[in-house]
Amino acid sequence: MRRFLLLYATQQGQAKAIAEEICEQAVVHGFSADLHCISESDKYDLKTETAPLVVVVSTTGTGDPPDTARKFVKEIQNQTLPVDFFAHLRYGLLGLGDSEYTYFCNGGKIIDKRLQELGARHFYDTGHADDCVGLELVVEPWIAGLWPALRKHFRSSRGQEEISGALPVASPASLRTDLVKSELLHIESQVELLRFDDSGGKDSEVLKQNAVNSNQSNVLIEDFESSLTRSEPPLSQASLNIPALPPEYLQVYLQESLGQEESQASVTSADPIFQVPISKAVQLTTNDAIKTTLLVELDISNTDFSYQPGDAFSVICPNSDSEVQSLLQRLQLEDKREHCVLLKIKADTKKKGAALPQHIPAGCSLQFIFTWCLEIRAIPKKAFLRALVDYTSDSAEKRRLQELCSKQGAADYSRFVRDACACLLDLLLAFPSCQPPLSLLLEHLPKLQPRPYSCASSSLFHPGKLHFVFNIVEFLSTATTEVLRKGVCTGWLALLVASVLQPNIHSSHEDSGKALAPKISISSRTTNSFHLPDDPSIPIIMVGPGTGIAPFIGFLQHREKLQEQHPDGNFGAMWLFFGCRHKDRDYLFRKELRHFLKHGILTHLKVSFSRDAPVGEEEAPAKYVQDNIQLHGQQVARILLQENGHIYVCGDAKNMAKDVHDALVEIISKEVGVEKLEAMKTLATLKEEKRYLQDIWS
Repeated sequence: MRRFLLLYATQQGQAKAIAEEICEQAVVHGFSADLHCISESDKYDLKTETAPLVVVVSTTGTGDPPDTARKFVKEIQNQTLPVDFFAHLRYGLLGLGDSEYTYFCNGGKIIDKRLQELGARHFYDTGHADDCVGLELVVEPWIAGLWPALRKHFRSSRGQEEISGALPVASPASLRTDLVKSELLHIESQVELLRFDDSGGKDSEVLKQNAVNSNQSNVLIEDFESSLTRSEPPLSQASLNIPALPPEYLQVYLQESLGQEESQASVTSADPIFQVPISKAVQLTTNDAIKTTLLVELDISNTDFSYQPGDAFSVICPNSDSEVQSLLQRLQLEDKREHCVLLKIKADTKKKGAALPQHIPAGCSLQFIFTWCLEIRAIPKKAFLRALVDYTSDSAEKRRLQELCSKQGAADYSRFVRDACACLLDLLLAFPSCQPPLSLLLEHLPKLQPRPYSCASSSLFHPGKLHFVFNIVEFLSTATTEVLRKGVCTGWLALLVASVLQPNIHSSHEDSGKALAPKISISSRTTNSFHLPDDPSIPIIMVGPGTGIAPFIGFLQHREKLQEQHPDGNFGAMWLFFGCRHKDRDYLFRKELRHFLKHGILTHLKVSFSRDAPVGEEEAPAKYVQDNIQLHGQQVARILLQENGHIYVCGDAKNMAKDVHDALVEIISKEVGVEKLEAMKTLATLKEEKRYLQDIWS
């Protein structure tokens, strides 16, 4: 079989799942994939690799390669490597990202660009898949196109081998030209990927089925709208291309518990975990605010946990008790909730390189695993739906699950599964004849991820304490009936602090009483560059509407202490653009901001209220932070372009961060008198120089 090396760099398991799918499909197409995590550097060697390379890379944070790729990226970024270091290498790369973030697919782009700089060449165009609209829109056609690209590579490689010794080494200048061309061709390549004619008979399991079986009710489908459980023509009458069945690989044994104690310490983590008590919780918003915002203080004085303003950390959280209970009931496993789960790899599995899931600790109870280890709210992927088909007995339900995972049913999958935030429990309630075994769920449910939060304090200001701020997330799940759900972590934290919560919206700096809520587990996150400049004389602009203000409270507290310690020091201006809905309901840290302004720590405070009507005859004030930035465009441009200032943006990626970026483009264009494209290049340079920094989330 023709061999290729297949590497994946994953943060939450997406890239790994896609690489495994490629590995499984490879056999069908006459190839053998040598599959490894990119961190397993002892199992492959790119310096001597002669086979083609396929890489699947996700993106984490605000554009970083995943943690598993950190070492690999550091090694290839070594500036002493010659420009022909990987001249022998031919590769194809699939990047995963989310276009709601500025640095879309940047994890893949960093590796792609560096491989090119070191002489490697594509045998297949790079794909950039967007989680914002559905990874599968690019992933599926990219994989379909990989096989002809590999066949073409292997056909031409014999001839290439004969002349490879005579190939000239590319000059750095020509490499740069190639990179520019590659960047310009990127959008075209994405369009081409979407045009692939998946003459898929041989690329997927093809299911030829007539519409609804004759034993089903003879009601006119046109009388109903499509839903999670029901389709309408033409889909209900279409022949379907459905994915190949993922091979099962886990054998599960349930054993009566010996009553051993379980704790959050059993949860697996790449970083050290600290158990810390909650020492204070304050509600920052009024009860009639649209969103409820809480500030939580953690006591870290008895730990080695340290942070600086601008850092983020992770909270290890459980799934909702009621959802775990409902899921176990539906699976008819409620009476076995205390049983220990023992896992083995099936002896006869066809899954290549099958391994036990690392996020499921050995010997823990079923209840613990569903509560602390599995992301039961995860939106089921098409491969999961395909696996559920074979455990569904009702023919109409079976057909609908086939439609939802099929190529023809992509729009319905997006509408009724992805966009409706459907989870496994929703599917099992919607399809009552589906009775999957526990092993299938443990194979397909991803790891329950820790939730990241920005530090909202300075350890100089609050020694031994760590503050963070969050909205209690609430959203409507519309998968079956409308259900109001709370965020996994914020809903849990709100319940946890209920007994010690202070409703006082203008909290003081002093500690409250000694009542303590239970401890929570936290871990530090990879150091980022969202920090104050080393030189305190550099002016900074902070943009943080809503809970985006969190890291800037830490910045201001830190600066206040530095100014106390160095009364004659030279400190640059600090601008803050803050926004909320209503002045009297959700103006977070109002008292603290007045304090910083009064004492000259904060030099300019610009606040916008998006839902408050103008009072009397006054002109309509700025509605959003980007409007206020525009109003002060001259000063903003001066700080960034003449005074070497830094700008920090924290908050919502979907709307605010993009709107702020657009406002900055307009300001630079207007103040400097250049075209918008030139202004965009200026902002790109600021990002490169780490003077335009973002801490954003979707």
